[in-house]
Amino acid sequence: MATITTAVPKAKGGAFLIEPSTPDQVFTPEDFTEEQRQIASTADEFMANEVIPQIDELEHQAPGLARSLLRKAGELGLPAVFVPEKYGGLEMDLVTLLIVAEHLSRYASFSGTFSAHSGIGTLPIVFFGTEEQRKKYLPKLASGEWVGAYCLSEAHAGSDALAARTRADLAADGKHYLLNGEKMWITNGGWADVFTVFAKVDGDKFTAFIVERGFPGVKTGAEEKKMGIKGSSTCPLILENARVPVENVLGEIGRGHVIAFNILNIGRLKLGVACVGGAKTVLAVSIRYAKDRRAFGKAIAEFGLIRHKLAEMAIRTYAGESLIYRTAGMIDAHLADFSWEQPDAARTLLQAVEEFAVECSVAKVYGSEMLDYAVDEGVQIHGGYGYHQDYAVERAYRDSRINRIFEGTNEINRLLVTSMLLKRAVKGRLGLIEAAQNLLGEALAGPSLGEEGEDGLLAAEKKITANAKKVALLTAGVAFQRFLADLENQQEVLAGISDIVMEAFEMDSAVLRAEKLARAGRGENACDMAAVFVRDAMGRVELAARAVLAACAEGDMLRAHLAFLRRLTRFEPVNIIALRQRIASRLIAAEKYLV
Repeated sequence: MATITTAVPKAKGGAFLIEPSTPDQVFTPEDFTEEQRQIASTADEFMANEVIPQIDELEHQAPGLARSLLRKAGELGLPAVFVPEKYGGLEMDLVTLLIVAEHLSRYASFSGTFSAHSGIGTLPIVFFGTEEQRKKYLPKLASGEWVGAYCLSEAHAGSDALAARTRADLAADGKHYLLNGEKMWITNGGWADVFTVFAKVDGDKFTAFIVERGFPGVKTGAEEKKMGIKGSSTCPLILENARVPVENVLGEIGRGHVIAFNILNIGRLKLGVACVGGAKTVLAVSIRYAKDRRAFGKAIAEFGLIRHKLAEMAIRTYAGESLIYRTAGMIDAHLADFSWEQPDAARTLLQAVEEFAVECSVAKVYGSEMLDYAVDEGVQIHGGYGYHQDYAVERAYRDSRINRIFEGTNEINRLLVTSMLLKRAVKGRLGLIEAAQNLLGEALAGPSLGEEGEDGLLAAEKKITANAKKVALLTAGVAFQRFLADLENQQEVLAGISDIVMEAFEMDSAVLRAEKLARAGRGENACDMAAVFVRDAMGRVELAARAVLAACAEGDMLRAHLAFLRRLTRFEPVNIIALRQRIASRLIAAEKYLV
């Protein structure tokens, strides 16, 4: 790639649970290059000057407007960031791709339109296209001249994508496939020129095709009437003997699942960072309203409970921002010597992303649920006005809800987090089994002298975080022993373990970034946010662990596990009320999110 900015060492996906990291080993937003900051500024200016003033027209889907804005974005190079230079792209790194996604998130409908086009609408061809396919389609997609879309879901096949019924049969001329079926919930469906469509060749070989709107037998249905993101196009794609040239098969026949699942990993990371950007926007709007709105003789920003909400919105945003850019940095570290000119370049890139599939799922789940929290509290801060369509938080509240469904539901991603970790452990790719066995020895040994001793910068937060990782190992080990191969059918148990794993990654990322900032002499706010976050998170970890352990053991064994859990989750409280007040004061003075 032309630009790889991370200087962090290579790591293994999921290794955060068993291998301690130091602050210099994690990538954070403070490490952005000047070029990346300029790209962020370009995206901000584009949103402020071109998109935000036209929100009313976009909400009513003014004909041609979204397409024209994508074209203007193309003139700035924004959709081309991740496309190879030889096909009209800028060939930048994953961090830069996420920066663009974050800074285009101020208006969710356009964010969704852009993301579907530049991500799942374009990347399948980048990664899996033939040379001829790339030359034909990528320059027009990178410039915004053509709009892309991705067609996986069907009425009876949402999360279970492989249950798709759309068929592809070779035509009598041997030169075309005839596609028949209907794809649902297609973002950009109403105005896309190129669709990545998944169908089953001969009814059983799940395969991807590049389908142009102009092909015979291709049409779109009516726009869906949605709760939110009304400014984006969502409609079905209808295929009735659609004639698709055989050279438009994308990838290998029968290997469409490889395309679908690999593309979703990057999509999940991008969605997570877009949620971070959305949360920052809602926070800034809420701060300004709280400063202007007066009650009982003073601004409501002076009230403790309002300040608590503002601080907590920022704290959760900080944790999400930290874990997402850390993940992008780890992926880019695997691509330090990457070039699109090398053999199997696409495979190399996809392997780097797949290595961190667990972290990508965490980013998606955490980001979407964090944004839901932020918009809910934003409405609450606005009171009755937050329920009124004249205020931006009302739209943000409705727009946010889809994120827990996009890119694989949060339920599916929760099942994936633990399942992927356990599969890697069984295959010897990740040393979770040995770590769990060592933890069992620690449990049997009982408390050691000096166990509570803490010293140094963020020492208490580091200890809490390390213990959260141990709780993840404990619950995963106990559940695996109890259910063995049947664990994959215990969805509540898997989801509970995943919640603990996710909290551990969030805590670890927040603390490492705070320490990195503190060492640079500017970590006061980050340290306060990390201190609050890890203590609240440990409370959630304990609750989830109790539920998992009770489902996996009983009697004396359960009591032994719970005794060890109490040791691990015990910590000395700090005055988090005072910490939140301090954080809120800084936010209110700045009138925006800050670290």
